[in-house]
Amino acid sequence: MAITADAGPGSARSEDPRAARRIPEPLDHIQGVERHPEYRVDVERLRFSPYYSRLSAVTQVISQTGAGLAVHNRLTHSIKVAAVARAIATHLSSLPGADGRLIEELGGCHPVVVQAAAAAHDLGHPPFGHLGEQTLDRLARERFGLREGFEGNAQTFRIITRLDEHDEPGVGLNLTAAVRAAVLKYPWLRGEGGARRGGSGKFSYYALDIDDQREALAAYPRIEPGQQTVECSVMDIADDIAYSLHDLDDFYRAGLLDQTIISAEFRTWRSELSHLRGLGLADLRAEERVPGRSLELLWRRLAEKDPWIADPDAFDEAVARVSDEVVDGLLLRPFDGSLASERGLARFTSAWIAHLQARVRVYRSPDIRSGHVSLDRTAWHEVAVLKFLHQRFILHRPDLAVYQRGRASVLERLVDGFAAWLDDPRDARRAPRRLVDVVELATEDYMRLRREEPDLLDTTDVTQLRRLAVGRGIIDYVASLTDAQASSLDALLAGQTERLWEAGQGL
Repeated sequence: MAITADAGPGSARSEDPRAARRIPEPLDHIQGVERHPEYRVDVERLRFSPYYSRLSAVTQVISQTGAGLAVHNRLTHSIKVAAVARAIATHLSSLPGADGRLIEELGGCHPVVVQAAAAAHDLGHPPFGHLGEQTLDRLARERFGLREGFEGNAQTFRIITRLDEHDEPGVGLNLTAAVRAAVLKYPWLRGEGGARRGGSGKFSYYALDIDDQREALAAYPRIEPGQQTVECSVMDIADDIAYSLHDLDDFYRAGLLDQTIISAEFRTWRSELSHLRGLGLADLRAEERVPGRSLELLWRRLAEKDPWIADPDAFDEAVARVSDEVVDGLLLRPFDGSLASERGLARFTSAWIAHLQARVRVYRSPDIRSGHVSLDRTAWHEVAVLKFLHQRFILHRPDLAVYQRGRASVLERLVDGFAAWLDDPRDARRAPRRLVDVVELATEDYMRLRREEPDLLDTTDVTQLRRLAVGRGIIDYVASLTDAQASSLDALLAGQTERLWEAGQGL
């Protein structure tokens, strides 16, 4: 019996166009399970996926090995995003009145769909954090001529629809349309985002996977092109909340957030505000390291990119709240590992999550940069200021930059090494089996696109398309590694390790 993605009577969600290809699950026949058990099937397929397990060994900001302490990885982040997202979705799915009717009209907000999307949302992240993503994007375009390059969100969609498999070939994990759509944070091809969320730099699918994108969003006829589904918006908000607080948690525990320096930034911005508002952008950037300037630059970026919601009074209030509760509150008492400090941090984090969750609103006609579900003006500014703390005082640290550049060189050597290996007619047959498989998948996808939608390609020459497929396959393969696997493979390819079997396990 096929599983469908029906959302129940009165919903705008139509039947999953690929429902007939779903694999029957024992859960279908259990009496008394929650309504729409097919979504629970999606959650379990994702949780049992090796791509999901791999996230425990993929860097969030900095790896545990590099930090020398316990920090969030992509798996712990995803688990916490799922918890925040499900709480928001549970609230929204039971809203009365006009808001409840609007959510149902737009396709519904099922908590398990949101939970599944949260579990999946970071599957496409490559080794070594955001710098790894930037490195693979550059290599994809420069080494292989892949115009779409690499993007973590698009890679996530490619994984669940193509690269990962349950027990049938050709359909990926064969998830419902609801979950596939809920992963599409940036539902357009590269360069088509324009002024939308994230701009043209972010996108959620490659041309190779456009059929799956169309089928997923076809199930939501009331959602405008380029807009997130309600469930996707909830996942996106939860990601922002978790990211803004849990990285703060990590660096507070590690003692890396210097209260004196951060306090000087906030204090100077407030005391010199009238002067700072009169400075030109070039002057601010030239003095970025001077206290107060980075916070003013944050305001300028918000005002430029998001004038629909950016408000100087709301920004001032957000700065005041973060200054009071974080800079002159939490950070004033260094984390010492005691039970008292654990309790204090837990209370701080719980209070902020509850505060931000309570600030979620539903909109019928959102701005082009927003979604049908989003944070209100106050909370939107607060999240921006919370993110600023680790962006300015952690990500800009010179020691982290040196470490990240070293990690990026590992990916570059891997990509070049595998390209040379597959170009060697005498030895290409001994390349890792998974690498050969993903190259073959990419080749099939390019040839299908050549037959069905050649306008999406830069060339229809078969030889050139096969070269592009090799490039896409290599990028797919390297992106699927953990931090440790990438480092081990780098050493193996360079002949710099004698730990052959341990280093090469599972490749």
